[in-house]
Amino acid sequence: MQVKALACELPSRFGVPLSRWSAEELAAEVINSGLVASISGSTVWRWLNEDAIRPWYRRSWIFPRAPDFEVKAGRVLDLYHGLWEGEPLGPADFVVCADEKTSIQARRRRHSTTPPSPGRLMQVEHEYERLGAWAYLAAWDVHHAKLFGRCEPATGIEPFDRLVRDVMMQPPYSDAERVFWIVDNGSSHRGQRAISRLRRRYGHHPELVLVHLPIHASWLNQIEIYFSIVQRKVLTPNDFNDLREVPERLLAFQGRYESLAKPFRWEFTRKDLANVLKNLDTAPHPARLPHAA
Repeated sequence: MQVKALACELPSRFGVPLSRWSAEELAAEVINSGLVASISGSTVWRWLNEDAIRPWYRRSWIFPRAPDFEVKAGRVLDLYHGLWEGEPLGPADFVVCADEKTSIQARRRRHSTTPPSPGRLMQVEHEYERLGAWAYLAAWDVHHAKLFGRCEPATGIEPFDRLVRDVMMQPPYSDAERVFWIVDNGSSHRGQRAISRLRRRYGHHPELVLVHLPIHASWLNQIEIYFSIVQRKVLTPNDFNDLREVPERLLAFQGRYESLAKPFRWEFTRKDLANVLKNLDTAPHPARLPHAA
């Protein structure tokens, strides 16, 4: 159907100054193009809904550009499924995901937030005063649902190393055979220098194995799932009376979450990754990798 074909094209292709279609705008374009004499937006929506075509929605994505993307991503996926270099992990092996949530501001609203009441939503004053910011560094034990976290004035090598110390210096990690640390390519834990530094400081017994994600693959880091929960549950809306409340609330929520947490059910496998990457090269409209900021 021509209406569905039109909905699957960008408006700019037809000289329409829109970033994306709505049902009503598609109806207007169909009429202007002479395809039909009249049609309503609700009819267009119904036709598109038959094939789950929703041009008014969008999704961000990043094309994987790293030449070793599949190799690096595959190692991480194996660890999530209890494997390393083709061999099952042992009971004394642990897998930890870690990262930093930077620049968490404390915003004091110019008028107090009012709680919800019958027939009225919570009301949050739009204007605020900036009180400063913290960085929140956290680590997540993938298979045991255990959390570690600390708040620091800024990110960097020393703050990240303190997080590593918090994990590696206590049982069962201090008594482990290996502790795999899955990290991105941030400056505090990038490359071979970070591998050597962390092994020298904390990683002889047990062995610390730093596993780097490919670039633009934060969606593979399970700590990002926890950070998204923190953003929704703790930091939105951002309303603090004092800068000191930020670490207090973050660490209190961390304890609350951990007391109820279970390992994330991670179903994406090496096979799924291979299929996605294959489709990037063969599909008319390439399959897309998800992206977490």
